[in-house]
Amino acid sequence: MTRASGRFESFPLRARVAVRTAWVLNAVSRRLGRGEGTVVGGSVALMIDGNLLRELTADREVALVSGTNGKTTTTKLLVAALQRGSSVPVVTNSTGSNMPAGHLGALIDADSGAPAVLEVDEGYLKEVLDASRAKVVVLLNLSRDQLDRTNEVRMMAERWRQALRSAARRDGSGETSVVVANADDPLVVYAAEGSANVVWVAGGQRWRADSTGCPKCGGRVVYNETPEVTGDSFDPPWACACGFVSPEPEAWIVEDTTSRGASVVFKGGQELKMELLLPGRFNYSNAMMALLGARVFGVSPSSAASAMAEIGEVAGRYSTRVIGGVSTRCLLAKNPAGWTELLELVSGAGGPIVIGINAKVADGQDPSWLWDVEFESLKGRTVVATGERCWDLAVRLRYAGVDHQVCPDPVEALRAGRELELRRDACVEFIGNYTVFHDVVADSGGSNC
Repeated sequence: MTRASGRFESFPLRARVAVRTAWVLNAVSRRLGRGEGTVVGGSVALMIDGNLLRELTADREVALVSGTNGKTTTTKLLVAALQRGSSVPVVTNSTGSNMPAGHLGALIDADSGAPAVLEVDEGYLKEVLDASRAKVVVLLNLSRDQLDRTNEVRMMAERWRQALRSAARRDGSGETSVVVANADDPLVVYAAEGSANVVWVAGGQRWRADSTGCPKCGGRVVYNETPEVTGDSFDPPWACACGFVSPEPEAWIVEDTTSRGASVVFKGGQELKMELLLPGRFNYSNAMMALLGARVFGVSPSSAASAMAEIGEVAGRYSTRVIGGVSTRCLLAKNPAGWTELLELVSGAGGPIVIGINAKVADGQDPSWLWDVEFESLKGRTVVATGERCWDLAVRLRYAGVDHQVCPDPVEALRAGRELELRRDACVEFIGNYTVFHDVVADSGGSNC
C-alpha cells in the first residue's frame, strides 16, 4: 500500500476492494517485468467497480487533454505549469496509458486533493469527462489514426460534441467545464462550439486532409492561405459557404524569425515571449494550449511559460541518445498529421534519417497511411527504412523517388545510417511510430548524449 491508502477508507466496500486489487496486480506486474504496472490493475478494478474513476476524482480538480497528436507533450507541459502553484505533486498518467485503466493506475497512488492532469484517448473523452467532471478540457486536433481501431474522424468529432454539450462540473456551481479548443481545426470547432464555456486558441493546422469537408453541411471547407490575426482585425483561416467559420481566437502564436522562440499574443494586446527546449512550431502551439489550460487553474501565463521552458524531452521524444554506439535524436510520429510536422522539423537539418515502422496493435495494424505522408521531401537525404514493416515503407519511398536502404533491425539501421553518411560523428535522426520508437529508446538504456 502507499501513503495515499488511508483516504480510501471512506469509499464504499466495492470501491475499496477494487483499489486494493489494482494495487496488488500492478505491483505483481512490475515485479514480473510484464510492464509498468499501470494498466492491468486498473482494468480488473473497473470490472469490480465501474464507478471507480468517479470516486477517485471526486476530491480533486481535473484537467483533461485529448486530440490525435500532441496529447502526451501537452499533458507534460500542463503538469509542469500547474506544479508551480501546487504544494503536492500533480497527478498524471505519465506513462501514456491514456484510457480509464491507465487513469486509475495514476490516481490510486495520488495524494488526496492533488490536482490531476490526464491524457485521454480520443475515443474515451466522453467516459472520462462524465466521470471526472473536469475543470478544463484541452482539445488539440482530430485526424486519422489507427485506422483499424478508431472510428471515422468526423464520427469522433460528433462524439466529442455530444460529450461537451452535457459536461457539467461536479462542484454544484452549475458551471460547465472550460474547453480550451484549437480554433484552426474545423473538426475541433464543430465539437466544441456547443459547449457553454469555450476559450478559442489559434493553435495551427498544417495537416488539413481530414478536415476539408464541412462537418455541418458536407460542403467544402475553404482555407485562407494568408490569414491575419492581430489585435485590430481577424481574417478567418477557414470557412464554409454554409456559415460555419473559424471563431476569433483569444490567443495565437507569433513566431520570432530573428531569434529563438515565439510569442503568445492575447486578444487584448498582451504579448508573452516563450522559449522552449522542445523543438518545432507545433510544440509552441502545444505549450500555448497548456498555458491557457493552466490559466483556468489560476496559474499566471508568465509562471506557466517559465515552467514549461524547462521541459527538454517527453517520454524519450526529442531526446538525443547514444543507441548502439550512434548519437541519435529520437522522434515519434504515428499518423500522417504527425509525420507532416516532423518531416518539416528535420527538413532544414543535414545528416542521415532512419524511419521505423511497425504495425502492432498499439500502432494500428493497417499501415496504408504511409501513402498519405509526403516522403518526397526526403529526396537527396541519406535514408534507411527499418522496423517490422520496413518493406512496406521501402515501396512507399521508392514511389516517392527517395533513395534508401532497408535494414529490418532498428539498431543496425542506425549504424547503417551513420556509415552511409561517411561521418563517424554524424547524429542520426530517428523517426518511428509507437512500438518501434519505444524499442529504440529502450535500447539506449536511458543514456543521453
